[in-house]
Amino acid sequence: MTRPLRDLVRPDLRVLAGYHSPQVEVDVRLNTNESPLPPPEGFADDVAKAVTGLEWHRYPDRSAWALRAAIGELHGVGPEQVLAANGSNEVLQIICLTCGGAGRRVLTFEPTFAMHGQIARTTQCTVVEGERSEDFTLDPAEVDRLVLEADPAITFLCSPNNPTGLIEPRSLVEHVVAAAPGVVVVDEAYGQFASWSALDLVEPDAALLVTRTYSKTWAMAAARLGYVVGPAELIAELHKVVLPYHLDSLKQAAGMAALRYRAEMDERIALLVEERGRIAAAFSEMDVDHWPSDANFLLFRPRPIDGDAVWQALVDRSVLVRNTASWPRLAGCLRVTVGTPAENGRFLAALTEILGGASA
Repeated sequence: MTRPLRDLVRPDLRVLAGYHSPQVEVDVRLNTNESPLPPPEGFADDVAKAVTGLEWHRYPDRSAWALRAAIGELHGVGPEQVLAANGSNEVLQIICLTCGGAGRRVLTFEPTFAMHGQIARTTQCTVVEGERSEDFTLDPAEVDRLVLEADPAITFLCSPNNPTGLIEPRSLVEHVVAAAPGVVVVDEAYGQFASWSALDLVEPDAALLVTRTYSKTWAMAAARLGYVVGPAELIAELHKVVLPYHLDSLKQAAGMAALRYRAEMDERIALLVEERGRIAAAFSEMDVDHWPSDANFLLFRPRPIDGDAVWQALVDRSVLVRNTASWPRLAGCLRVTVGTPAENGRFLAALTEILGGASA
């Protein structure tokens, strides 16, 4: 009898579900935390000029040195402290391949970004899931207990945390870096929207890695480009598991072109932060529980209607948000990405109508 092809897959992978973010055709899409605005005028022309000068018959710069130097200049570090990859998720995979693996533990704090645990498991790490406090903050004493029990090779912090939006205080991150026996990874996919950055804590002898992405403020979600900043010694080790020529020449050129538009990106950040405040203020006037956010999204729980029903009612009005009800401790919760002023207005009007109808 022929064995099912599925049986040829690693048993630990067969029981996992892939990462999914359902897409629905709507007018207003506020479910994936992308930039609501396209790149600034001139960016596409810059990339087109770069394309005409590429030697397509040659492999790309294997080290992506020029891109790493440009990213390093942005953050005040040298290129030897930067690794760039195909999205921050590939960066996380590289870290797990380098510092994790079979027999090693990875510590996460739920609820948090699902890919931390997903990538850790696919690289054969054992995942230990810690619990956040009732308000979704981290208790240093609980962190200490878990670190002592788990002895993690990698400890993941997401700051601002996805999907709660909460930023980890500097004192807490410093505490975790001091307490953890292995590498501490601070995922700052939404770091540009926050009031402080763990990049300030990167030191030559600190086992701290800070990941960033081009998908949010740099408006390059389609390009899939991310990076990590850390001590040069640790970054050199990460490069050992990177596939040869993993970052194509076009992506490297686009990444460097984007960094020439810092002023425009800062303006966009200011706009989205202002709109984030607008949405939060509107939530305070509705039958909605919500949490403070330092990201480009907000987590909320509508009342008295169930979150699933509100999600569907929004879709019926051609507005899509993320249903997070299946995530740990987020029953009835939804997450909305901060969009353009017009998109946010459409979302708030739809939500007001839905909740008003329930009250009536």
